[in-house]
Amino acid sequence: MSNARKLADNLPTEGSLSGRNVIVNGAMQVAQRGTSSTGLGADTSTYHTVDRWKIITTGTAGRFTMTQDSSAPVGFANSTKFECTTADTSVAAGEFFFFEQRIEGQDLQRFAKGTPGAKQFAVSFYVKGNANATYVVELIDQDNSYRHVNKTFNVTTDWTRVELIFPADTTGTLDDDNNASLDLNIWLHAGSTFTSGTLQETWGALNQANRAVGISSIFDSTARTFFITGVQLEAGPQSTPFEHELASVTLNKCHRYFMRYNGNIELIGQAYHPDSNDITVPLPSVMRATPTITTKDAANNINKASVYQSGAYNHNIATARSSGRTRENIVMMRQTGSLSPAATTDDAVQVQFNDFQADAEL
Repeated sequence: MSNARKLADNLPTEGSLSGRNVIVNGAMQVAQRGTSSTGLGADTSTYHTVDRWKIITTGTAGRFTMTQDSSAPVGFANSTKFECTTADTSVAAGEFFFFEQRIEGQDLQRFAKGTPGAKQFAVSFYVKGNANATYVVELIDQDNSYRHVNKTFNVTTDWTRVELIFPADTTGTLDDDNNASLDLNIWLHAGSTFTSGTLQETWGALNQANRAVGISSIFDSTARTFFITGVQLEAGPQSTPFEHELASVTLNKCHRYFMRYNGNIELIGQAYHPDSNDITVPLPSVMRATPTITTKDAANNINKASVYQSGAYNHNIATARSSGRTRENIVMMRQTGSLSPAATTDDAVQVQFNDFQADAEL
């Protein structure tokens, strides 16, 4: 085969060479919340470690640890690892565990879903585990009564690339906005409520019994592990090589949804009133929406900040508040307790956080 032919075989069939992967942090590079979280599995719908990947569980007695791991296929440095720590072999009907990424509608217009020119959905990723297993990938349309389509994939003890082509859908357009329109779900455990039907391999109305048919359970043994990286979702009839990008680019994309300053952050502002002063906190990126602010002051009081005056920090005195200007890279912190001695106009006010988080996740 000629070099030109080899190159052509690796080119995307739809769109441009860059920006074709609508998944953020598919290579599992960014983990602002931390690199490991233990004891997971109780009813939850939240983010724990690797950015943009959400854990959703209900009803199971199984427990697991989620980590950003250094085991990865050639060309990658990181993966997400799930390790069962408490087995659940008595599975109730309504149990489930999947992890997902939610995608904004405005980033999905290239798929032309709901139109005569609708495109196929090409999903690819690398996986391995401690033993052979079968799990399910699901695409689910939040804008149109949760229409969904599902496919199984196999895991072995070696890193392998999974490539799945989901059909185009001419029913149900996706909203062109910054809200969640499509979920990519990876099912790792489910009870009969979700496994008793026939796997939904064409787009159709939500049928719970058809969502996870044929899967193994990550909770079947405390020896069970599952690793994943290189997740890509692109438009077209075939998967292309994973779109690697600079780490700084991935981090900036993650900052649209979540950002964290961690450890002795000091900011200086100007006093305008003895007991009500705003301090600006610059954000590294315009966020998806006005974020929810969570802070700890220097003494680890929740949702507080410390104010420095007269040679010492006064803890628990400033409260976080999010202003309407947040998406223009400014978050306001309001000092709500009186300073002693009282601040006067033009006094410098120094504020310290031990932790500052801004969350605009889908």
